[in-house]
Amino acid sequence: MRTSPTLRRKLISVAAVSAALLTAAPATVAVAQESAPTPAAVPAAQTEAAPGTPAERLIVGYKSGASEAESNKAAAADAAAKAEKTGEDVDFQRRLGTGAALVDLGTAPTRASVADVVAAYRADPQVAYVVPDRLNKPTAVTPNDTEYAKQWDLFESTAGMNVPAAWDTSTGSGVTVAVIDTGYVAHSDLAANIVGGYDFISDTAVSVDGNGRDSNPADPGDWYNAGECGAGIPASNSSWHGTHVAGTIAAATHNGKGVAGIAYGAKISPVRVLGKCGGYDSDIIDAITWASGGTVSGVPANTNVAKVINMSLGGGGACSTATQSAINGAVNRGTTVVVAAGNENTNASSSSPANCGNVITVAATNRAGSRASYSNYGTVVDISAPGGEIRTTTANGILSTLNSGTKTPSTESYAFYQGTSMATPHVAGLAALMKSANSALTPAQIESAIKANARPLPGTCSGGCGAGLADAARTVQAVKGGTSTGTTFTSTTAVAIPDNGAAIESPISVTGRSGNAPSALQVGVDITHTYRGDLVIDLVAPDGSTYRLKSAASDSADNVNTTYTVNASAEVANGTWKLRVQDTAAQDTGTLNSWRLTF
Repeated sequence: MRTSPTLRRKLISVAAVSAALLTAAPATVAVAQESAPTPAAVPAAQTEAAPGTPAERLIVGYKSGASEAESNKAAAADAAAKAEKTGEDVDFQRRLGTGAALVDLGTAPTRASVADVVAAYRADPQVAYVVPDRLNKPTAVTPNDTEYAKQWDLFESTAGMNVPAAWDTSTGSGVTVAVIDTGYVAHSDLAANIVGGYDFISDTAVSVDGNGRDSNPADPGDWYNAGECGAGIPASNSSWHGTHVAGTIAAATHNGKGVAGIAYGAKISPVRVLGKCGGYDSDIIDAITWASGGTVSGVPANTNVAKVINMSLGGGGACSTATQSAINGAVNRGTTVVVAAGNENTNASSSSPANCGNVITVAATNRAGSRASYSNYGTVVDISAPGGEIRTTTANGILSTLNSGTKTPSTESYAFYQGTSMATPHVAGLAALMKSANSALTPAQIESAIKANARPLPGTCSGGCGAGLADAARTVQAVKGGTSTGTTFTSTTAVAIPDNGAAIESPISVTGRSGNAPSALQVGVDITHTYRGDLVIDLVAPDGSTYRLKSAASDSADNVNTTYTVNASAEVANGTWKLRVQDTAAQDTGTLNSWRLTF
């Protein structure tokens, strides 16, 4: 069995940025020794906001019941105490929508100083987690130019998503999709479907528009000069990334111009989190919370609550507890969260939020129906969708709405892009069609139906591409007019999983059901663990019958954030169900954060 590795952090960036950042070597940061035994090292993943770059801000989550979890004054006092203890600059900034605290570490902190502050928070029994406020990037795109007959991704029989056949049943009417991205630049082929959004970028160096958070999510451009986003990073023009994503989801259709949106009856709420050089976790967390109807301090209540969130963005490393908390909150409010797998041709388990739980992670396919050469892959991928691949011809990309400005907005245009950024809105659009066809669907049921009605990839995939190629018509027909019986029972009581020890159990009491459990009982599991191959996971029915969800295996990846499907039709639904988890090998530990049953 291996020793837990020093974690590393890599940013998913636009193509010009990606190569430079991904070659950075991970750094190991040790906490200074005060007395024997030597304290454990603080992983680089908890001290760096980018490869080799110390975090300038931390997100601190306090345990329920701690005064700091509810009082800004108490959180500020705690930051001051940590500053006095470490001799470092620690300053409470604000509370995030999830209740976590954003803490600033001053200008130019060193790795060692960040590690000292992280260690001080980790040693505090009132602190549930502390993670860096990381900078995220839009996933890579390659622009070009033109209109509808070229949208092979919607209708071609080989590798299209079979969208036109779904339109007789649903166009997405009544559903709002939040595009958490670079914002929106005015485009006449989108304007009719745009509703109010918000600009969540708090750092004016990132926002470019000259101010912090406000109700105007307009995209002023995300261009940058050579070296401005890091040494060796070349200059880049504005991407208008969020507008391209939005057009794929809900461009106006049957209007005699431009392109067709997958859910053209839906509305788009632009939520701006990405600006010059990317965007911070803290802003994205608040955006997820607000878009799904949660409360964010200092931000007006959302009058256009989204039932689907599209996040074509990401960064490297494990899914942070702070981000997972925001996603869980959104899903619990009934919002489906769809995310990009990433564009590094590597296992998506190393990309966040692709590796978060409670999301639909999307890989990209090319026009032949094979995994696109750039697309990430792996067991965390749920589904594949057209993302394009324009190595041989631009027409093999994904055509959508754009702007011709190289820096600031100019005239509206259309362009071919490629990326998992482009595949993700295909699935977000499908989720909107489904929710419109059957408003009672839960996020878990939407994910399950998309997977169950996918068709096999017409091409090839190495590494794992999820359930196959998403099929809009089959999926919408499967959920059309159905009556959702989905009721979710959840346990959020964290339970420590001892290293190489006895099994732990977490109970959920199910009441108010009639008859037996379903043949497709959904069991959602959120476990933090530094070597998930050690884990054996069982579902225990009220009568003591066990259902093996996961066996021990040679799997060195971190965490278990997934939903299992169990044929529990032989079991009475009502009663106390248990999740049993055992660590079967030495040197790695973890926590069962939460789990749920959806009937």
